[in-house]
Amino acid sequence: MADHQEASITLPSEPASVPTARRYVADLLTGWGLPEEAATADTVRLIVSELVTNAVQHTFGRSPTFTVEVRLDREERLRIGVTDSHPRWPQRLPAAVQQDNGRGMVIIRSLTAEAGGRLSVTPTEEGGKTVWIALPWAVPLSPAAPVP
Repeated sequence: MADHQEASITLPSEPASVPTARRYVADLLTGWGLPEEAATADTVRLIVSELVTNAVQHTFGRSPTFTVEVRLDREERLRIGVTDSHPRWPQRLPAAVQQDNGRGMVIIRSLTAEAGGRLSVTPTEEGGKTVWIALPWAVPLSPAAPVP
């Protein structure tokens, strides 16, 4: 595998794009060697779903598209970022038990920390932002082939 791999996809900011983005990232990581059934794969799928859902729901029509970037550096660190053009950064909101929403960033932060990663937000030149997660890349080694 190369020292650095990256890929991205830009999709319309609409709810139907959430499963498309999730499948894109899952397929990409499988191609990079992460087994689909690995716990890390489940974690990444959920994080991507939450990041993309936030980009769709909380840009209030001010970001017609969003971009998902995926980077793998030296088979050590996986970075996933979701960029939208809305200037407002994610907020930590207390989520009441009765609320149907408001837990996305809490879920993202918790899953990222649990996996030994970190979350960050960076501004874009166009006035939007990218919400990044960085996780250690822990692809299980394939079992050794039996010696005949």
